Order: sequence, then structure tokens, then C-alpha cells
Amino acid sequence: MALLENKKALITGASRGIGRAIAERFLEEGCEVWGLSTKPSQAASGLKEIAEKNGTEFHEITGNVGDADNIRAVITEALKDSGGFDILVNNAGITKDGLSFRMKKEDWDAVISVNLTGTFLVTQLVSSDMIRKRTGSIINLSSIVGLHGQGGQVNYSASKAGIIGLTKSLAKETGSRGVRVNAIAPGFVETDMTAVLPEETKKTWMETIPLKRGGTPKEIADTALFLASDMASYITGQVIGVDGGMGC
Repeated sequence: MALLENKKALITGASRGIGRAIAERFLEEGCEVWGLSTKPSQAASGLKEIAEKNGTEFHEITGNVGDADNIRAVITEALKDSGGFDILVNNAGITKDGLSFRMKKEDWDAVISVNLTGTFLVTQLVSSDMIRKRTGSIINLSSIVGLHGQGGQVNYSASKAGIIGLTKSLAKETGSRGVRVNAIAPGFVETDMTAVLPEETKKTWMETIPLKRGGTPKEIADTALFLASDMASYITGQVIGVDGGMGC
């Protein structure tokens, strides 16, 4: 039996990178997936093919997690159409890097709005339904920089640190109702976002990684699969570092 057979998941930021890898992995394990993107994506057709091969379905929905009114309407409709979700993966996020003394307030606000407030808004709606059903698994994507900080990323680091606090607090609120809440803190992962970094920056990162390589989106997806499945039935309120040892 597939690990997520007969389960339904909502994944934000599902059109590329880590979010797409998680969607693919869940579909391979029999999960019916709703993938949220800011606009219709080229990834949808490929994800639908994977779903068909595994006897399940992929549904693309569009919305902006940085727009409170919009995302509330989109998620409310998705809950109605799906009948509710067994799994929520909060993956949507943006970066607007810069040194703190030069950072524009709008760049601070945008990153906090999407990464942290957006996670809160989606979770508030989905977790309320999970609490009513007394079951569910919520997985929030944080980052190693939320644990250790990173120069030039005060807004991003603050948003990812906030997600850790949200995760631990929500786990305390929902545990008695059968809902588990955990976070994944990836390190340097080879995605489109990191591909554009200067080679010198990548080299500096690699020197700090005991395993001497970057991670892959699939390795993050495998961790999400574990946390979403019954294999992690006694795990909640945890931050799982998937960082090649950077945080040790």
C-alpha cells in the first residue's frame, strides 16, 4: 500500500523547486494533491501525468499568499471542493535580499507577508478543519537561516525563524486534537533560486557543509513524505534539519 493512499494534500508553492518535488513525491505515494501557485504553471501538466500513472489526481489552484483577502477566498474554496485536507505543506516563499541598513521597508514587508503571514493565513483555515476532524499533518518549510541567521537576509531569516515559532506553538495547540505540526529546515538546496548564485558564493557554502555537497529537492521531499505519513505518527513540534550537517 502506498504511504499516502486515500490522503489529500494542499501544497503551496507547488510549481517549482522544493514544492514541485514534494508534489511529485506525494503523488507517487497515492496522494491526491492540490497545488497552489500564484498563476497557472507549466508544471501542472507534468504533475497531472504523474498523478495519472499512480491512480490519483493533481489539481492546480492559483492565489497569492501575500494577499490576505485573496488567499482566504482561494483556500476556503479549495476546502469546499476537496472536502478537506489530511496534509498541508506550507512551502510558498520569496526572497528580497539586502543588507539591513540598506533594506527598503517594502522589501521587509513583502517577505514577511508572503513567507510568514501567508503561512499563518493558510494554516489558520486548514488547521481549523483538521481540528474539527481530529486528524492532520502540517509541514512548514523553514530554513537553516531561520535557525542560524545569514548576512544580507534579515527579512528572510526573520520570516523563517517566525515559522519555527509558529510551528512549535501550533503543535501545542493542536496536539490534543490529533493534528501534528512540524517544520523542515533545508540548508543549501540545488534549485533555480540557488543556481543563479555566484560560483564563489556556492564554494563558500560548500566549505561549511560536512557532506560537501548541496541537497536536492527530492531529499527535502522525502523528509516531507515521512512527516506526512503514519511513520511520523508520534512526531510533532519538531524542526528537522535537512542540511548536510551545516547546522551541527
